[in-house]
Amino acid sequence: MARTLLGALLNKTSAVAAQTPVPFASRAASYSGGLFGSSRTAEGQMRAMSAVGTLFAIVDRTSNATALVDWKLYRKAKSGRKEDRTEVTSHAALDLWQKPNPFMPRQEFVESFQQHQDLTGEAWWVISRAKGVRLPLEMWPVRPDRMMPVPDRDTFLRGYIYTSPDGEQIPLALDEVIQLRRPNPLDPYRGLSPVLSILPDLDTSRYASEWSRAFFVNSAQPGGIIEVPSALSDDQFDELRDRWNEQHRGVGNAHRVAILEHGKWVDRTISQRDMQFVELRGATADRIREAYGISKTAIGDFEDINRASALAAKSWFAEQQTVPRLERIKAALNHELLPMYGATAIGLEFDYEPPTPPDPEVEAQQLTARSAAAAVLVREGFDPVGVLSAVGLPEIPFAGRPTTPGQSMPAASWDDTVASLLGTEVEAAMRWEVVTEHDDNVCGPCAEQDGRLYRNRAQAYRDYPGGTGYIHCVGAEYGNDCRCKVIKRKKTRDDE
Repeated sequence: MARTLLGALLNKTSAVAAQTPVPFASRAASYSGGLFGSSRTAEGQMRAMSAVGTLFAIVDRTSNATALVDWKLYRKAKSGRKEDRTEVTSHAALDLWQKPNPFMPRQEFVESFQQHQDLTGEAWWVISRAKGVRLPLEMWPVRPDRMMPVPDRDTFLRGYIYTSPDGEQIPLALDEVIQLRRPNPLDPYRGLSPVLSILPDLDTSRYASEWSRAFFVNSAQPGGIIEVPSALSDDQFDELRDRWNEQHRGVGNAHRVAILEHGKWVDRTISQRDMQFVELRGATADRIREAYGISKTAIGDFEDINRASALAAKSWFAEQQTVPRLERIKAALNHELLPMYGATAIGLEFDYEPPTPPDPEVEAQQLTARSAAAAVLVREGFDPVGVLSAVGLPEIPFAGRPTTPGQSMPAASWDDTVASLLGTEVEAAMRWEVVTEHDDNVCGPCAEQDGRLYRNRAQAYRDYPGGTGYIHCVGAEYGNDCRCKVIKRKKTRDDE
């Protein structure tokens, strides 16, 4: 049974412990404080999310957008092109990524560590394994303020130290931790947080909020002064203060008539400076958005927007905010997690589904350009099937040219043609099929190809040169012939 994170961290025995350098304690202390107090620590940066509304909105939006993207596992193609890759639907690494641990599905796992990444510049995954098993069985996100790299002058990095909530320091080996970070120009071991660049602005926003709250708790009225003709003793002063607070402080006591003995009330009107202090909150929110490079629209602040600008804003957010975060995750999966699976992961790679929404106008322009190019090539005598494949259009069945100006194309053929032009996968257009012989010698890549369809022979022969022998077959490594080939599909009643 896989150990939980608690067991992996608290019951850990590792050679790293004996090699931990003495200066580690002083190094850890250097990260725990700063010139501006506790707010510069990783814990302070994470707490800022719940203290400032603008920061919460930014981190919540970016972490949610990153977590909602779908991921797939592929086997790389010899050509190196993405379109030639084949999807792998069954692998232990894929199962782990979909369910990192018993308590978190992938979406919650990604959202959790992405919050850490956006707030502190770092995200940490701790790998859990069963005793005697080297394959990763669980992954857990841990707080950045509890993790500490252990530098080494020869190997750059010796391991990591996890500090438990009770203060115990637990050593972790290199293959037990995966770190994602925004590079820090001053420290190659740690990440850099945007929060550090806006600490004064975050404090300003919090203080402005507290000032506003105090203003309205006082019935949205400024304070004033009680003047007395002579000095008061301590007892008289305390009595006057307590009586005034009891009768007039708070929203419930607003506008009550004040009766003063031996004193008078001097009102203090609100100044222009006070009014500008209230408006300061808006300017502070702009500084926070600038640090994260995010617009008002991205966090739901819509002032003047139409459908076109909304689509453009959505595309911009995906390209400039979501994609960079996904690329950092992809690098961790492909270069650190997959190698832990040894030979079974050779030639595999994780990749995400593009988060950028399609632009209908651009797609229509591309379709028009491809159709025009195909018409020119066919008119010059090139093979129509090869032309459609070359310009990126699906194979389109031709129903014949109308004999008279008023004659129209048959409805069924017209529907097929329109559907093909719009990019719909029409079953009748898939003319070649992979047939795999399932026996004891069939390899995994060939077994996964059984039943795969191709539009034309050119596409099929790219994966099966001459019609037989899958280019990704690994059976030859064990002295076996390839078990799959492509054949021309027979027309069915639906194809006619």
